[in-house]
Amino acid sequence: MIIGTRIRKFLRIIQVPAFRRALMHGVAATVEHAGPLRGLSVASVLDIGANNGQFALLARHLWPAARISSFEPLADASARFSSVLGNDPSVNLFNVALGVERGEADFHVSRRADSSSMLAITNRQTAMFPGTEEISMIKVPVDRLDALLTANELRPPVLLKIDVQGFEIPVLEGSTGIIDRVDHVYCECSFKELYQGQALAHQVVRWLDDRGFALRGVYNLSYDGDGRAVQGDFLFERLIPAFQEERPFGHSSKSVPETV
Repeated sequence: MIIGTRIRKFLRIIQVPAFRRALMHGVAATVEHAGPLRGLSVASVLDIGANNGQFALLARHLWPAARISSFEPLADASARFSSVLGNDPSVNLFNVALGVERGEADFHVSRRADSSSMLAITNRQTAMFPGTEEISMIKVPVDRLDALLTANELRPPVLLKIDVQGFEIPVLEGSTGIIDRVDHVYCECSFKELYQGQALAHQVVRWLDDRGFALRGVYNLSYDGDGRAVQGDFLFERLIPAFQEERPFGHSSKSVPETV
C-alpha cells in the first residue's frame, strides 16, 4: 500500500512543471494536501515547519498570487528550500523555530529531517515510522510568530499551516497577536504521543475552538497496526471573520489549477 501511495504521488507530481523541477533538487511537493485545500481562497500563507519547501511548492501552485512566509530552523532543509523557491520574490524564508518566547532551544534532529522536533522523539514514533530516530541535538533560534510578522503585513484571506511534530500549542500561543487575522488553520495533529510532552489532537481542537475556529475536516490519516488512527491533517475555519475588509481579487477557488 505504501509503495502504491508513493507511485500515485509521483504520477501527480510529474504533471506540474514546477514540481518536476523541484524533484531534481530532491523536493517532492505535498500534493496529498491539494484536495483539502484546493477550494480555499488564500492571499497569505504562513508555512510553519517548512522543511525543504514541499508545502510552499504546493501553495504556490494553488494560489499563484499569494505571499508565502515560511519558517524552518534546520540549515540543510533551508538550503534545499532556497534552491527551489529562493528566486520567488513572494516567498520569504525565516531560519528560525517558532514558540512562545524569543531565545534559543534544543532541537531534536531526526534521521528523516521532516520528523525533527523541539520535543524528544519517543520509541512509539520510531516504531511506527522507521527511520525517524534522533541522530543529533542542536541549538536553534526561537521566536514568536507575532514578533516576526505583524497583523498589518498579512493580506487576507490568511492560511496558517502548522507541521511541527507535537509543538503545535507553543506555536499557536506565539501567534496570539495575529491569530485574529487568520481565516484557516491546517495543522498536523496526533491522537497518540509520538513526541515527549506533545499536544494531542483534542488539545489543539480545544485551543482553536476557544478562539473561534471550527474543525472542518480531517485528512491523510495514518493508522497503527491495529487499525487505530494515529495522526492526520486537521483543517479549521474561522466561524466569524474577526477582520473585515474587502477581499482581494484573483484568489477565488475558480482560479485554482485543477492539476493535482
